Amino acid sequence: MEAYLKDVPLPVVPTGTLTADQSLHGHHIPPQQQLLLYSADQWEGFVQEWVHYCLKAMYSQVQRFGGAGDRGIDIAGFTDGDKLNGVWDNFQCKHYDHALYPTDALPEIGKLLWYTFIEEFAVPRRYYFVAPKGVGTSLNAYLANAPEFRKALIKGWDKYCGAKITSTQQISLEGKFLAYVQAFDFTIFEAKTSLQLVEDHKSCPCHAARFGGGLPPRPDPAAPPEEIAPTESRYVEQLFEAYADHAKEAIGDIAGLKPHPKLKDHFFRQRVSFYHAESLRVFARDSVPPGTFESFQEEIYTGVVDIHDATFLDGYARVVAVTKAARDMHITANALITRAKPQDRDGICHQLANEDRLRWTKP
Repeated sequence: MEAYLKDVPLPVVPTGTLTADQSLHGHHIPPQQQLLLYSADQWEGFVQEWVHYCLKAMYSQVQRFGGAGDRGIDIAGFTDGDKLNGVWDNFQCKHYDHALYPTDALPEIGKLLWYTFIEEFAVPRRYYFVAPKGVGTSLNAYLANAPEFRKALIKGWDKYCGAKITSTQQISLEGKFLAYVQAFDFTIFEAKTSLQLVEDHKSCPCHAARFGGGLPPRPDPAAPPEEIAPTESRYVEQLFEAYADHAKEAIGDIAGLKPHPKLKDHFFRQRVSFYHAESLRVFARDSVPPGTFESFQEEIYTGVVDIHDATFLDGYARVVAVTKAARDMHITANALITRAKPQDRDGICHQLANEDRLRWTKP
């Protein structure tokens, strides 16, 4: 027995520093592999999300159909108010354990041909097959050769299409309908790969929420413009009021800060911080689900409001105490914390002051 026993090498242990994210979540599964684990319904939901966020410049509305009686339409992208009677594109979703065969595509094309022939809706501008494993060699060859694809459909109509269009009747390919199919433009049919979808989806604010892997890099914030912008007028006004309260003299603009170098430096730092926070707002809009930035703002507000409501010698002292409290807060739950900088927290305080949720000088 011992002759058949032998030592097996230990598994290779990853080297390098273990990050907190790795210890919590383990090895990251690439998005394309995650897509293979989806149900058919989850796959349609992902495709709808991709069309809505990544192709939104092309469409005025994206609508999901699906279910029995969908007439071969899963996800439709409409370019105008006429919807199915206007200019539109169809995204046919198939979540199978194999790359799509011609026999997977022909029944769906049959539905499109029949329902456009009887004028239930207009012929789409483009018709995309979307499957996590893509299309196989045979179907790909047909998609690249419209005349041959048409011939294959006509030849296989009775076997693959006629009984699968509607449950109430067998659709025969003859007469005017046959002439319609023979004249139909088969170049509208294409395929999208999961690689294309994942690459596009990286620009979607739902990408990290759906696939994990962390947020994308954050661009460096722009420097504040020389002139005070209308969007920052209220928090700037509040800062001047706080400085006046501290200096015990009227200060209504930047010129009034010249005799007070400490206040002047503080003012310019606060403008930098405000624009940091505004850049974080834009980053959040493009990188995380809606409401994430507002949740971060609310956490800051909740963490500083009691200090804000305390008694201070003047408004400037309140600004300093509140912004310090914001920087000292321990925030762990919000996804933006991985990309936030200390200046963002100061800036969020000024965003709140811009909305009069924080007031540096009490009435």
